[in-house]
Amino acid sequence: MNRLIDEYKTFVFDCDGVVLNSNKIKTEAFYKTTKFFGHEFAKELLDYHVVNGGMSRYLKFDYFITRILKKPDNKVLKKDLLTRFAKNIKEGLMTCEVASGIEQLKAKTQTTNWLIVSGSDQTELRELFKVRNLDYLFKGGIFGSPDSKETILAREIKKKNIKKPTLFFGDSKYDYLAAKKAGLDFVFLSKWSEVKNYQSWCYNNKISIKKDFLDYLLDTN
Repeated sequence: MNRLIDEYKTFVFDCDGVVLNSNKIKTEAFYKTTKFFGHEFAKELLDYHVVNGGMSRYLKFDYFITRILKKPDNKVLKKDLLTRFAKNIKEGLMTCEVASGIEQLKAKTQTTNWLIVSGSDQTELRELFKVRNLDYLFKGGIFGSPDSKETILAREIKKKNIKKPTLFFGDSKYDYLAAKKAGLDFVFLSKWSEVKNYQSWCYNNKISIKKDFLDYLLDTN
């Protein structure tokens, strides 16, 4: 059972599909980045990406090289894929929709520490949030890959940057598992999620579902 909004000391947010409507941008980019290897290989990576939403692109391209292409670990190829991927998503990330209700949520939780913990590249993420004037919302920091979400959460808890009770807003199974491992409460935001049959999965795991931040706020009034 999740707590009342004013009981939380920290809010943790995933980025893609939670703060930004960017899931489709990333999904299309994984296919576009690898399509020159052939449709079947690119489609296999796309499917792996959707099933493993929230996971670092570094791990996904490792999987593509070693498990899909069945090649030895290749740092040059991985770097090239990461560079192509970053170019393919850049324009979309600069223009995609920001989640409705996030300003209202901030106004209601002025004393709550906010952090981004994402699978997106950390340097890219910080630059994006600065340019889009969203960085001011997340005084606790904006964190991303190559560190995993589990690593980031454990580190920030140890540093006492994340103080419990904490609520994690996510849109993937990986978000939930990372939050659970760290001992955080979790809310699944469904509006932009790519998780198939999320209703039954959430029900089976007793996970609270909200459409978006406005829906979450309505439930707290």
